[in-house]
Amino acid sequence: MTFSITRAAVIERLKQEDINEESAVALADRWLVQGDFLLAPLEGKFDFVVGNPPYVRQELIPAPLLAEYRGRYQTMYDRADIYIPFIERSLSVLANGGNLGFICADRWMKNRYGGPLRNLVADQFHMKIYVDMVDTQAFHSDVVAYPAITIIGREAPGATRIAHRPAIDRSTLAILANALRARNLPKEAGLVRELAQVTNGPEPWLLESSDQMALIRRLENQFPTLEEVGCKVGIGVATGADKAYIGDFEALDVEPDRKLPLVTTKDIVSGEVQWHGQGVINPFSDEGGLVELQNYPRLRRYLEARREVIAGRHCAQKSPANWYRTIDRITPALASRPKLLIPDIKGEAHIVFEGGELYPHHNLYYVTSDEWDLRALQAVLLSAVTRLFIATYSTKMRGGFLRFQAQYLRRIRIPQWVDVSTSLRTELAEAGMKRDFQACNRAVFVLFGLSDEERSSLGGNGE
Repeated sequence: MTFSITRAAVIERLKQEDINEESAVALADRWLVQGDFLLAPLEGKFDFVVGNPPYVRQELIPAPLLAEYRGRYQTMYDRADIYIPFIERSLSVLANGGNLGFICADRWMKNRYGGPLRNLVADQFHMKIYVDMVDTQAFHSDVVAYPAITIIGREAPGATRIAHRPAIDRSTLAILANALRARNLPKEAGLVRELAQVTNGPEPWLLESSDQMALIRRLENQFPTLEEVGCKVGIGVATGADKAYIGDFEALDVEPDRKLPLVTTKDIVSGEVQWHGQGVINPFSDEGGLVELQNYPRLRRYLEARREVIAGRHCAQKSPANWYRTIDRITPALASRPKLLIPDIKGEAHIVFEGGELYPHHNLYYVTSDEWDLRALQAVLLSAVTRLFIATYSTKMRGGFLRFQAQYLRRIRIPQWVDVSTSLRTELAEAGMKRDFQACNRAVFVLFGLSDEERSSLGGNGE
């Protein structure tokens, strides 16, 4: 339908230029190609490639077609969306000096699955322009993951011109376009600035202000990661059928050792745990395998009553003998461990201490540690330093929300606990326990030895 409308419009436009209909049709059929862009043959190289590639999750692509894409495109890595090979193919057909201009989600610039594509760009191309479109009305309809406008050239690497969230009006966009295209960036460019060395092999790209980028690099060079200092980052249980596996804890009619009290995002809205009484069925033995249902008649009766829903899940169909397992293995010992709970999508850090009674749901990430005091760690994770790490590496969602996912939490740098003085340990723990953001910042700025300039780059001195 779209192709037919476009073809008709091109023919009509050519006819308006006094081109006869036969020639107009021939030109349109020469210029326009309908097919799968990832598979269709293309002749020659191109000076310009412009587009808004489709977003299609791998789960929605037929297996034979997905296998063909994977065989052709080296950037189809992990759970990459279909727009990733669209970018790869577009880059591959650029002539020397040619430019690719796409408006699409910027997740690949920071997410795990974007690593091979980032490496390709860093190795062979110039990331020329990045325009962050978070919270701007780039499209007629709302989208959750806001896009970026990206210009990549087949030329020697250089500085990247960056603009954030321009107003969508004619005068602003005209000024922006002129600044982005200027041979030399005006000293008072206003909307636009330049950053050197944005690309760094497969590493996530840092596209924030230069002073914040310098702080991130300094901390990364000086301190180990969160997990290197003995803090484990994980995510709660995914069942694949929450309505079957989760319910009122007391009402779940199974043997007592086959259920665990469950903490969800609803239980931590206030910043403290206020359990609403939910529980989750545990089909796993302490050794790790599934329990034998004949040894648990109440559990067996409970699961059999919901067998149609449970056995209908993809994971159950792949392994029918294990039809009653949850997607993630449940390890009961986790419930009894003190932990910090972190919901995924938030505007600010929401770090909640849980004393070791509840099992986390899959919408919650958690941090445990045998080294760091969790209340002191809570202060670090509530601080502006942690927000900088998350904001730098996370993709941004509508409304300025950030993704507090494990892959980004693991990027956080922190000193070894043994290197923290007794007085600072106390100050951190008290700030974390009170969830006093100002006090958290004061203590954390000392912890990292931030200079006045570095504190200023985070928006204040912690007072």
